[in-house]
Amino acid sequence: MNTNENRLSRWYFGGLASAGAACCTHPLDLLKVHLQTQQEGKISIVRNTINIIRYQGVLALYNGLSASLLRQLTYSTTRFGIYEVVKQNMTKPGEPLPFYKKVMFAAAAGSAGGFVGTPADMVNVRMQNDIKIPKDQRRNYKHAVDGLWRVYRTEGINRLFAGASTATCRAALMTVGQLSMYDQIKQTLLHTSYFVDNLVTHFTSSLLAGAIATTMTQPLDVLKTRTMNARPGEYKSIFHLIMVTAKLGPLGFFKGYVPAFVRLGPHTILTFVLFEQLRQRFGFLPPKKE
Repeated sequence: MNTNENRLSRWYFGGLASAGAACCTHPLDLLKVHLQTQQEGKISIVRNTINIIRYQGVLALYNGLSASLLRQLTYSTTRFGIYEVVKQNMTKPGEPLPFYKKVMFAAAAGSAGGFVGTPADMVNVRMQNDIKIPKDQRRNYKHAVDGLWRVYRTEGINRLFAGASTATCRAALMTVGQLSMYDQIKQTLLHTSYFVDNLVTHFTSSLLAGAIATTMTQPLDVLKTRTMNARPGEYKSIFHLIMVTAKLGPLGFFKGYVPAFVRLGPHTILTFVLFEQLRQRFGFLPPKKE
């Protein structure tokens, strides 16, 4: 048997893979944020892209990239690290981990990652949304660390965790949709005679996991984005935010779904393809139990 198939990932592989994927998909994430923060009117993703390039330049599509990378290195490293370490320690040789345990571990890991990554996520949302507002109202963060420091200094440490509740819930669902579903789909495919542990299997599993994760998380993603981008006092509570969003109708909770999937699909695929390459080339063989 190919030893590459037996190699285990190191705890930090997920964070590195996610950061690499973010470099490719950041413009799509930026467009998603723009659509989600619209309260009135309907501007298509194509029109949004044209407007940004026309008035701000191509590089404006990468506004907030430093915050996006910081978010992946905190959020994704935490959730992948916890999930992989727990899964490796709980799996018995020759016995695949039951699906319900994968879901439980993924939900717990995602919750931890969502909370840890909230400050970087909030700065990411603000930096991406800056080009939409008048110049005299822009925050103009130089980079992610500058954004974190300025929020802490002017708005307090509590503001750094604005939207932490929705971010944590979303991250739990996202991790269930991505990690546990990816593992389960990959396991199912490998049990057939049509798939082996290669790029085709990784691509297929990650594409399906990305579609599932997008559908599960979109309503919370909209609420999280609005909370993080709001000015102090704009929303009295999470219920107030839900009521304001509900005025747009049921589809208001799925605003930006297409760019969210267009972004999350490739991001999920790139993340797991990079993750599997790291595992196969730099992973370690499980210790032999006597």
